[in-house]
Amino acid sequence: MEAYIAFDVHKRYTLAEREGIESRKVKHHRIEHEHGAIREYLKDVEPGTTVAMETVGNWYWIADEVEAAGCRPALVHALKAKLMMGQVNKTDKLDVHGLNRLQRVGTLPTVWIPPAEVRDKRELPRTRMFLVEQRSRLRNRIQAELTKYGLNVTGFSDPFGVGAREAMAEQIKQLPRMAALMTEALVKQHDFVNEQVKALETEITQVIEETPEVRLLMTLPGVGRILSVVMALEIGDVSRFGSGPQMASYAGVTPRVHSSGDKTRYGRMRQDVNRYLKWAFNEAATCICLNRRRDASRHVSQLYERLVKRKGYKKTIGAVSRHLAEAAYHVLSKGVAYREPGNRTDRSTGV
Repeated sequence: MEAYIAFDVHKRYTLAEREGIESRKVKHHRIEHEHGAIREYLKDVEPGTTVAMETVGNWYWIADEVEAAGCRPALVHALKAKLMMGQVNKTDKLDVHGLNRLQRVGTLPTVWIPPAEVRDKRELPRTRMFLVEQRSRLRNRIQAELTKYGLNVTGFSDPFGVGAREAMAEQIKQLPRMAALMTEALVKQHDFVNEQVKALETEITQVIEETPEVRLLMTLPGVGRILSVVMALEIGDVSRFGSGPQMASYAGVTPRVHSSGDKTRYGRMRQDVNRYLKWAFNEAATCICLNRRRDASRHVSQLYERLVKRKGYKKTIGAVSRHLAEAAYHVLSKGVAYREPGNRTDRSTGV
């Protein structure tokens, strides 16, 4: 390798810095964003050269261009890199030079780059997650509109099931004219989004094959086909994690810890995490909470019941999510199905 190369990527352009390993000479170049421009800039670079770039929203196509040029993209953890560079001021030139300095001393904080095929497949469950959030907002808004006028759809296990929808239609007729008109519009939007969610779920089952990893994750409590796909795609190669707690931290289901002297304080969950994986484990934990009485003997059900009175609902869901994340690491790394912690017969392979 003849030079260290770093990119400061923006929406419409990238500032590149090339620093000679021996000469220490630094050259900057502004690359306007268009397909082929990154490859053109790297055409005279020695194959296999590492190109450092921060984790920004449009890194997918830039990583593809770097790989097409025969170089190796290194996706940098932006927050950690900023702390390690220790710079008071911030400019594009300072940023790229700081990344090259971290490369030179061998402390560049990089994150895993999933293969292009995995990146593409991830879009299906991620889009479904977005639409489910929109559907939940619409449902809350519809129910809030009815509640304003003392109308509630009760007595149904699913407030948006067939029977509940018939009762809701009758209640909407009792609303004032403008409120009824707006609520009907929200119901139509809800139905449209709901159909899109169902279509994506069908696409997920058809396009994303049921791999051994997906089947292992489906043995976890509260995890079905959709959540197992989300987990498998977001986790990727489980060997990149050194332990279950490390993967739980990546998934954002471990609290911040501040310990000094004899005092230890646990804070909120971290934000610089894989939020899609965090959502999947939280969804599975919520499912366990809702169905805990159906299988009260399970470890996760007992864990929830033991903690909820002392810690409250939110912290307890976090604790169950952490158990699931650490269990997911073990079932994937050891290739065994989930077993109840109290039913281990072989502690060397038990989960």
